[in-house]
Amino acid sequence: MKAIQITKTGGPEVLAYVDLPTPVAGPSDVLVKAHAIGVNMPEVLVRRGTYGWMPPLPAIPGIEMSGVIVEAGADVRTRRVGQPVYVSARELVHRGGCYAEYIAVAEHAVYVVPPGVDLDAVATLAAYQVAYHLLHSATRGFRYESVLVQAAAGGIGSALVHLARASGKRVIALAGSKDKAEFALAQGATVAINYREAGLDERIAAATGGDGVDLILDPVGGPRFARLFQHLAPLGLVILYGSLDGWPDADVVPTMRKSGLSPALRLFSMHTFDDDAESRRGATLALLRMLSDGAIRPPIQERVPLAEAGRAQALLESGQVMGKLVLKP
Repeated sequence: MKAIQITKTGGPEVLAYVDLPTPVAGPSDVLVKAHAIGVNMPEVLVRRGTYGWMPPLPAIPGIEMSGVIVEAGADVRTRRVGQPVYVSARELVHRGGCYAEYIAVAEHAVYVVPPGVDLDAVATLAAYQVAYHLLHSATRGFRYESVLVQAAAGGIGSALVHLARASGKRVIALAGSKDKAEFALAQGATVAINYREAGLDERIAAATGGDGVDLILDPVGGPRFARLFQHLAPLGLVILYGSLDGWPDADVVPTMRKSGLSPALRLFSMHTFDDDAESRRGATLALLRMLSDGAIRPPIQERVPLAEAGRAQALLESGQVMGKLVLKP
């Protein structure tokens, strides 16, 4: 089979398009033929060698795949040949293996896709898994009606817009260009703001009617992070789930105290659910139902040949992707 393999870490050039033996399904395994493969930051971090959960090298990167079961082991009881399925590396020992034409996994590690669901869209669900847990798990029962989404045109950002709007929330989207702001509006944001233009604080205040926003979701961090607290409503919550601009370089407690609004801060990681299969599976099954119902429609910017995985990752790193990229074997 054709696959992408890394034998050393580095830039996109280390992603080698190679011939490897097609995996063989064991007695309790299914063999899945790939239809589409998601492109996500975890496999970029694996390629760079900076991921905290690195697989042993040589490795096939890739944390998600949609496809069809083409072989089932003798002991498989809950899956059958011909079923469309979703493979999430969050169910596997190592976060990888999906940049390939085939993957063999235990039957319990694949999700059956409802009939009629677009398999290209299914291969974008890793971003929606993060978004789902940010909105429903990381909030721990916190009641909110408005959400401010940073980096709202990206994969996770656009998923947050979709899921928040699907649950009836008011969404204020921040994006880094006019085109990205328009894209966020097209995904369902109530208000979209280009944060590179002047008067950002005033425009956020206007969008909230001066009342502040209940929930702020931020993958950026960096030197601007502390400023987010001034946009919160009383008893509001900020969730930091990434560090695109680096970790906040200032003590945010004085800013939180100065606001006088009793704000809260949470740092979130999907690895919270590494040992919580019930929560992982519950979220993914809910997302598959939403795909089936048409409640979410993942925007795919480009379908890139598997052989060009390096170009796809470079495009993702450039910050120019709106929505998602998928690889096609």
